[in-house]
Amino acid sequence: QVQLVESGGGLVQAGGSLRLSCAASGRTLSGYTMSWFRQAPGKEREFVAAISWSGVNTRYASSVEGRFTVSRDNAKNTVFLQMISLKPEDTAVYYCAKSRRIYYFVSPDVREFDAWGQGTQVTISS
Repeated sequence: QVQLVESGGGLVQAGGSLRLSCAASGRTLSGYTMSWFRQAPGKEREFVAAISWSGVNTRYASSVEGRFTVSRDNAKNTVFLQMISLKPEDTAVYYCAKSRRIYYFVSPDVREFDAWGQGTQVTISS
């Protein structure tokens, strides 16, 4: 079973940037799509970005397209989310998640993911 640990969250002003990391242990992420989701208070968890096992394919929610970049380092079993031009509406707990199916890209449905991190808080002040 893989364990995922997110880090890099924090409090920044609007227009600022953050880089989130998701480190995996216990099992390799090789062959699996990895995604980022976020959940704001009172709202459902929503898809943010995904990256295929090779890193060649990515997908983004329309709300973050052009501002967020997902990447991965398979040698380090780590996934990243670079966020720039942050807005107050980006405030949420951010989670990384591992796809349930190997060599599958991608579904934004939370049920397609079988391992989740504990989340890292991102707060953007206006």
